[in-house]
Amino acid sequence: MRRFTLASLTAAALTLGLLASAPSMAQSTQTAPSSSKMAPSNKMMAPAATKTSPTAGAKTELLDINSASADELDALPGVGKAYSAAIIKGRPYKGKDDLVQKKIVPQKTYDGIKDKIIAKQK
Repeated sequence: MRRFTLASLTAAALTLGLLASAPSMAQSTQTAPSSSKMAPSNKMMAPAATKTSPTAGAKTELLDINSASADELDALPGVGKAYSAAIIKGRPYKGKDDLVQKKIVPQKTYDGIKDKIIAKQK
């Protein structure tokens, strides 16, 4: 009877040990295929990154609100002649968010142009 109890306790301990390590094994097993599945996705993303590279090139050509002409400012979406004149009148700006802080343009207009402008300092 004692051997039966010892054997059942040992079997129970081994079963619990395997069950406890099974989730971690399952996670590590799932992580490896998951990451290998992600690798092709990253390769698929490479062309998309190439497509965004021209836009990244456009980001390097941000419009400086401290030196842009009225026509350049007028070409921004949501900025008309009145806003471009107000932007020129309020110069210089420490940062592009000064347009909203100084109440030159409304927040909605700023949200549309914030990725296209910069306020360079002299």
